[in-house]
Amino acid sequence: RVAELRAFLEQVYNTTGRKEDLSKLSDGQLLEMSENLASGMPFATPVFDGASEDEIRAMLQLAYPAEVAAAKGLTPTRTQAYLYDGRTGDRFERPVTVGYMHYLKLHHLVDDKMHARSTGPYSLVTQQPLGGKAQFGGQRFGEMEVWALEAYGASYTLQEMLTVKSDDVQGRTKVYESIVKGEHSIEAGMPESFNVLVKEIRSLGLDIELERS
Repeated sequence: RVAELRAFLEQVYNTTGRKEDLSKLSDGQLLEMSENLASGMPFATPVFDGASEDEIRAMLQLAYPAEVAAAKGLTPTRTQAYLYDGRTGDRFERPVTVGYMHYLKLHHLVDDKMHARSTGPYSLVTQQPLGGKAQFGGQRFGEMEVWALEAYGASYTLQEMLTVKSDDVQGRTKVYESIVKGEHSIEAGMPESFNVLVKEIRSLGLDIELERS
């Protein structure tokens, strides 16, 4: 029996993957090892360059020989079984894959995502607030959000969002001063993103001149 056990473990450990020298184990150590593996044998494989389908099927055939598979109602593929309708008792037409499905907890917690900002860091290129909680960034107000405010006709809110709350350098300085003084005036200027666009076009060899109306 020990010789059969040793031959079986040789098939498991030394057919593919990292090889293990089981010849160094005594009969007692081999029996002790098999007792530890009685409740299940762990496997590990890389994600992309891992075990092939044939190698996995070979291991499944070792785990579920023909007589064991027949007793459990598994098909020759060793991975599917016929299920029965609990209401009628009729067998479903197609076999169903059965096995353990492992779920990993995702650490997406509300407490980690709550974030607020008054003033903070700005991008050196666009002069817009940085993004993300880690950079103490602002809330992104994207193209579709702009469409929503346009649909509601919220012109003043839209002006704030696209100028003094974003990349209008002079305008946000003036609005900060007005808040400190207790005034409620907004003097919006030129967004820095427009200057970036002009410089991008000039880098293509196209000259643009701006005229004050």
